[in-house]
Amino acid sequence: MSKIVDEPEAYFSQFALKEDQLLQELQMEAVAEHIPIVGPVVGELLFVLSRAVDAGAILELGTATGYSAIFLARACAMNEGMLTTLELDPQLAARARKNLERAGLAKQANVICGDAFAHLTRMAGPFDVIFMDIEKADYARALPECHRLLRPRGLLVADNIAFPEADSFSQAIFSDSGWRPVSLFAFLPGHSPERDGLCLALRC
Repeated sequence: MSKIVDEPEAYFSQFALKEDQLLQELQMEAVAEHIPIVGPVVGELLFVLSRAVDAGAILELGTATGYSAIFLARACAMNEGMLTTLELDPQLAARARKNLERAGLAKQANVICGDAFAHLTRMAGPFDVIFMDIEKADYARALPECHRLLRPRGLLVADNIAFPEADSFSQAIFSDSGWRPVSLFAFLPGHSPERDGLCLALRC
């Protein structure tokens, strides 16, 4: 078998999405303020997956300043749909609204400020895609609500599953016949951190 390319991280970094000015600004803010963001590779993955399933209704758990929300809302705009995104911190939620407006996506995104679990239990769905990026220790707790809110064959994407706090989630989703999950450990340029795990799961 042939060996892989030399210096694979440098090689694959060249294929990361070339960000527009707004995303570059958010990337620099994230570095300066230590705000975890998904970076261009995972951002583009979210866009591609959302378009692939023709997602018209997307739910995001954990908005921060709106970096990942921009990718998701852009997919919604092409599908004539709507992104609903939840953020606990009022200041971050306000910044996310402003950034989505700057991106021309204010009509495609509804930023809700408040506790994710309080809002999840009141939501009716169905959603085509759910992106989970809240506190990792809360992933397992959110999993039943995600299953309820996703349509059959809807897609759940969970970020940061390489963190120890996400282990209870990983164990739960792999032992639950209501999901068809796959976990990936990868090099993700621009992601926080750059070596991390993602879970993609189909709702059965």
